[in-house]
Order: sequence, then structure tokens, then C-alpha cells
Amino acid sequence: MLTVTWTGNQGAGTSGVRDYARDHEIAVDGKPAIPGSSDPSFRGDRTRYNPEELLVASLSGCHMLWYLSECAAAGVVVIEYVDRAEGFMTEDANGGGRFMRVVLRPEITLAPGSDLETARANHHIAHEKCFIANSVAFPVEVEPVFRDA
Repeated sequence: MLTVTWTGNQGAGTSGVRDYARDHEIAVDGKPAIPGSSDPSFRGDRTRYNPEELLVASLSGCHMLWYLSECAAAGVVVIEYVDRAEGFMTEDANGGGRFMRVVLRPEITLAPGSDLETARANHHIAHEKCFIANSVAFPVEVEPVFRDA
């Protein structure tokens, strides 16, 4: 079970829009808490993770884990994997909004002798298997770059 606890009561609760912090903690039993807030444009703390960042991180992490699994099963040896993922959002007239798309940009270093075509194809397989990508209502694009060790 995951627990989200608001920690932003500054003494007056939500008596006014400026009277409380958006700070919260995300916790799962036996794991370190994740400090959360809203985006700074919504009066949040820029030093804490916001829900939008965590959604992009979930997509990136899910894809990476499936990708590494597929590579291991296919004999493709990944030495390093760094994703610089980015989410693109739009805001509507009443202040709400939605993600338009997320782009994953993994940079993958392969061991010498690894099959580059299989390494490329495994991104498609990973994308098809990712629970998070299969659960969102916007496109998730993958733009991999491969490097030799």
C-alpha cells in the first residue's frame, strides 16, 4: 500500500490559498519517503518532486526495466542506460490540464559484439509490455541513442 500524507499545514490549514504549503510525503512501508509538492507555478516547492515529474519518471523507469529484461533475455549486453525523459503538457482555460505526450530519450551503451538491431527492436517490445505506458491516454515516444563501449 502507498500512503500520501500532506505535511503542509502551516497552522491555519487551508483557510486561504496562500496559507498552506503543497508539501506532502509519499511512503511505502519499508522504503524511504519521497518528498512531494506541486509544481512551483502552483505554489509548490521546487526542491520536492511534483506529480507530473513522478509520472514521467514512472514511464521512464518502467520502460527501462522492461528494456533491460528484454536485452538480457536476447543476449544484448547493456553497459549503461541513461534516459533524459520529457513530458509535454497543456493547460486548459479553467486551470486544469493534461499531458500531450512524453518522450523518452534513452542513451544506451552496448558491450562490444551486441546486436544493434535486436537492441533497437527491444525498445518496441519494452514499450508494448510497460504497464504504465499501456495505462496512459497520451502518446509515449521513444527516441533511443546507442553508443559503443
